[in-house]
Amino acid sequence: MSQKAVYYLSARQILSLALASAFIAALAVVGFSSFGTWQSRNASSIAFAEDAPQEISNPETVSDEQNNIEVYRTLAPGVAFITSTSYREDFFGQTEEGKGSGSGSVIDRNGHILTNYHVVEGAQKLSVSFGGSKTYPAEVIGKDADTDLAVIKIQPPPEGLTVVPFGDSDQLIVGQKVLAIGNPFGLDRTLTTGVISGLQRPIRARNGRPIDAAIQTDASINVGNSGGPLLDKYGRMIGINSQILSPSGGSVGVGFAIPVSTAKRIVPQLIQSGEVSRPKLGVGMRNVGDLVEQGIRLPVKEGLLLTNVARGGAAERAGLRGLSQDSAGEMVLGDIITTIDNEKITDQDGLYRLLDRHKIGDTIQVEIIRNGRKSTVPVRLVPLPRQTQSRPGRGY
Repeated sequence: MSQKAVYYLSARQILSLALASAFIAALAVVGFSSFGTWQSRNASSIAFAEDAPQEISNPETVSDEQNNIEVYRTLAPGVAFITSTSYREDFFGQTEEGKGSGSGSVIDRNGHILTNYHVVEGAQKLSVSFGGSKTYPAEVIGKDADTDLAVIKIQPPPEGLTVVPFGDSDQLIVGQKVLAIGNPFGLDRTLTTGVISGLQRPIRARNGRPIDAAIQTDASINVGNSGGPLLDKYGRMIGINSQILSPSGGSVGVGFAIPVSTAKRIVPQLIQSGEVSRPKLGVGMRNVGDLVEQGIRLPVKEGLLLTNVARGGAAERAGLRGLSQDSAGEMVLGDIITTIDNEKITDQDGLYRLLDRHKIGDTIQVEIIRNGRKSTVPVRLVPLPRQTQSRPGRGY
């Protein structure tokens, strides 16, 4: 008769996991407490067209200099200078005003402007200009910290807006010419040029989430360029300038742009509902590899150990288990996720990337280790109930 393997934890291991889980839970609450609730809005017609603006000549028939001039002359009027203002009270009860600035791209004639989340984060007042002294009030329509993207809108939209068309970031080649238009250091509508220096670069949003497939460029990007367009030689937006790698804080020729393919997926949701609806398992977890390095004995060396399962979430509905106690009061390991849809899962980033490719209502095949035995569990991705969204496990 075969003996079923059940993995128990020592008192030291229980304490280690409990402290780590509590720390992760605290981070989750802090990390997500600032998210607002957005009212539903009507979606607009986004400039997903990949045709070059007619005002730009075929780059093959003109000089590189003439191409730069035509792209700038045609698209610069559609690049917004965004000023954000926030207020807070100091120790003495006096109101202090803080200001920030960034860039954005007009994406339709209804006044929607695409920018970075970090450009509008914490803003209590927004204004937009397109060069000159004329400014327009704007409001945040939707924002997504995970991809560092946001959409704001001019209210009411002025006539004659220049729309920056979306291009195709899936067909880019290293060495391809690019142009960046933005407002570095408050210098409105500045043009810099360069090439694509690398593709598929992994970068992270401010909340730590991975942003995959970022575009690396040597086109000069500085503070204030954030949110502005990275354009190809035909005048199509292929990326949203977002980050620089710099020991000094200035441009050293290593900048990163969020691919426009990500924006195509995110922007309609931001305009429609103000946020991105991502499927979540509703679990808290630890990387198995980290625990093994700490000397905790586990049945596998890679995977995600479930520490808790949110009530009403996809994981609980599918029967997945977190840490628990048996009838004797011994702490028993939770399930360990090893693969999803035959794709190996070794850390939270891997899980996040996989879930981000799915939508609510999809069913995924989750391979788990429970009591030393391997099994596959179908999990239908459902929204977390409202009452559990701010509890541990909300992030995944």
